[in-house]
Amino acid sequence: MSSLQVTLAHGQDLIDRQFRWSYAWFMQIDLTPAQASFIDLGIQEGRFRNSQEAIREALALWEKRERARLELLASLDAAEQALDSGQGEEYTLETLRALVESIKQRGTARLSER
Repeated sequence: MSSLQVTLAHGQDLIDRQFRWSYAWFMQIDLTPAQASFIDLGIQEGRFRNSQEAIREALALWEKRERARLELLASLDAAEQALDSGQGEEYTLETLRALVESIKQRGTARLSER
């Protein structure tokens, strides 16, 4: 395994706050050989200047994915609350067929406008 040393700021919520360097500590990350090779390849190709830059990008992508996941969960919670309060619509085979037909008609009308 390959090791990578990372400096972290204490008490940071990376998703919602800017860095404030009150004090820092070091973390050692043990990478698999495949992970280390992947980072090395990114450096060789010029995508990253060093391994820390590669790790920062990986964490930024993880944060982005986590934000999207949290937004989806919040959206699902809101939808569930709306259904519980009776705001939902019930669909049957007939109403779905009517919806599909309506979409087709609107699409055809838009195409004919061009």
